Amino acid sequence: MSVPAPSQPHVAIIGAGPAGLMAAEVLANGGASVTVYDAMQSVGRKFLMAGRGGLNLSHSEPLPQFLTRYREAMPHLSAGITAFPPDALRAWSEGLGQPTFVGSSGRVFPKTFKASPLLRAWLVRLNALGVQFKLRHRWTGWDAEARLAFQAPGGQHLVKPRATVLALGGASWPRLGSDGTWVEILAAQGVTISPLRPANCGFTVAWSGIFRDRFEGRPLKGIALSFGRRSLRGEAVITRTGIEGGAIYALSAELREAIASSGRATLHIALRPDLEIRQLIARLSAPRGKQSFSNWLRKAAQLSPVAIGLLQEAAILSGRSLPSCSPDELAGLINAVPVELDGAAPIARAISTAGGISFGELDPDYMIRRLPGVFAAGEMLDWEAPTGGYLLQATFATGAAAAGGVLKWLSTGAAAGERIRALLPGGEETR
Repeated sequence: MSVPAPSQPHVAIIGAGPAGLMAAEVLANGGASVTVYDAMQSVGRKFLMAGRGGLNLSHSEPLPQFLTRYREAMPHLSAGITAFPPDALRAWSEGLGQPTFVGSSGRVFPKTFKASPLLRAWLVRLNALGVQFKLRHRWTGWDAEARLAFQAPGGQHLVKPRATVLALGGASWPRLGSDGTWVEILAAQGVTISPLRPANCGFTVAWSGIFRDRFEGRPLKGIALSFGRRSLRGEAVITRTGIEGGAIYALSAELREAIASSGRATLHIALRPDLEIRQLIARLSAPRGKQSFSNWLRKAAQLSPVAIGLLQEAAILSGRSLPSCSPDELAGLINAVPVELDGAAPIARAISTAGGISFGELDPDYMIRRLPGVFAAGEMLDWEAPTGGYLLQATFATGAAAAGGVLKWLSTGAAAGERIRALLPGGEETR
């Protein structure tokens, strides 16, 4: 491979997910010669997986409120997201022939609901910009001459670009490529990394065999979940090992940290949050007659079989008998069913990952301070966000921000020595 001309500095991007592809687009538009490396046989595998249930690109809520969703990471992400906000992401999608719409929940989706048409159009654009792809290239770190090293089908592949963008994702769904192996590589370079943990994940519960076998896979709809000071409405699903679903994911950060601290966390589920307590008590004061308790409860409180099963599960664990409860006690239990969580689901099954490269290791342009010319973006960074479009928005935005940082760094005197060295032997790709 010939050495790019000084007007076209060569930039390597490691990771062909949304952050890496967005960085590639920004860099190519900025005049760089870009090569994207990925360990998988095709690009955007996790992106495509995210679109299976409808690709949730972003959210339509006002930007100040939007930014608060990133919690402790908000000060570090706000500049990048403000520079590439939800409206800009929607315009970008439309520019690829994929117009978007806002759903009833405020979430933003492509009108096709799918990721594949967007990804196909995006790759056509990147190809037109001259972006090169080297797939089945697994990054293993740097060699003794500070060259990027890859395991490739033809053997070891070495390259010394002017700059590098790391966009390798977290550690969820490792079979799609983001397996977290980069942690050891960067830690060996002295980079501080917050431990990777499951985010937007389900939790384990020690269900009884009867409840587990009967209600595995059943949804709990129209419920409200409470933990600590937070309460929200949504849905959840009973799994063989515990509970998961959108409402659970929204509380996952608090639940995960509580379990890490004390070994367990008690979640409270309101099965009829739409009914005031006095209305519920009045319904439960009606005579049961000859009906079975479960049938009477189903009619009086309009509870589904799985909701009744959950009530019975809670009563058994507390040593109570539901039929012996007063209307007041039963109403209180219905709208505050305690469910004891004893662990988070494995990180490999989580939607996303918490933890990653500490922001203290990065300069304002997303360059790793102790590794000049090496930038990082996306889920590799130490942030997490709830589902609802916040994950992809920050991934796209940090990819664009890191690419902007690369272009800025290449244009300053700090990169002059690197530009000269890149023209010497060893400053080109070798195999």
